[in-house]
Amino acid sequence: MALAASLELVADRCGDPTPLVYDRLFRQQPEMRDLFVNDHGSAARGHMLQMVLETLTNMAEGAAWPANMIRAERINHDQIGVPFDIFATFFSVVHETFRDAAGDAWTPDMETAWTTVLATAASV
Repeated sequence: MALAASLELVADRCGDPTPLVYDRLFRQQPEMRDLFVNDHGSAARGHMLQMVLETLTNMAEGAAWPANMIRAERINHDQIGVPFDIFATFFSVVHETFRDAAGDAWTPDMETAWTTVLATAASV
């Protein structure tokens, strides 16, 4: 599967992509940095990214639970001050970061896999 291959590619190229993802997020949505003020070791960031990748991978494979996870997390994030429009941008931040990290090894199949699963996630 192209989505899984893209995750492996990024892991091979840069190890843990968490700092890259959150650097991009904070550049695009600087107000989100305050929500991570106590995440000194980046454990929350790493966990959140892991859950997003697991959710998207399972969604791409046709599992039913990812839609419910996204719905629940949208509500959870709203409760801590993350408006839905900003919550929804995180998936595209991950996509853009992974595509950039992969560089010229990013394939059209990977791009299609990502855009397809992001469209599915956006429809939830």
